[in-house]
Amino acid sequence: MKKHIQICVNGVDKTLEVSPRLTLLEVVREQFGLTGAKLGCDIQVCGACTLLLNGKPISACSVLAVDADGCQVTTIEGLSEGGSLHPLQEAFMEFGALQCGYCTSGFILTAKALLDEYPRPSEEQIKSYMAGSFCRCGCYPEILQAIKKVARL
Repeated sequence: MKKHIQICVNGVDKTLEVSPRLTLLEVVREQFGLTGAKLGCDIQVCGACTLLLNGKPISACSVLAVDADGCQVTTIEGLSEGGSLHPLQEAFMEFGALQCGYCTSGFILTAKALLDEYPRPSEEQIKSYMAGSFCRCGCYPEILQAIKKVARL
């Protein structure tokens, strides 16, 4: 039996009917065509599927879409405004904090939540907050530099 849900995705209200077994990641990717978040591990340990739910980073592979009813969802596609990239997106490009790009959206969204909560984090706070995101290409020093640069703005 399908359920009606209402979610606000990147500032746009959406009403849809979903199977109770669909994850938020599946809905965002398949029904809305927002493919920045990726399915990596499917068990909440890699961070590739990270989205912001009411401003907090969540593993969208493990959150049912029905549990996001009435919530605000932010994807990597929703960070840019008026054609301008978010400062974190700019910094990740500037420092080469990406290679294959598979994990990048999760890192950027998690970093945004970090900076929203702690605008001037210490290096240890950054490392601790970002601990649930994994980059198989090993861009950790560059990711740290990018976040630190934006934290200084």
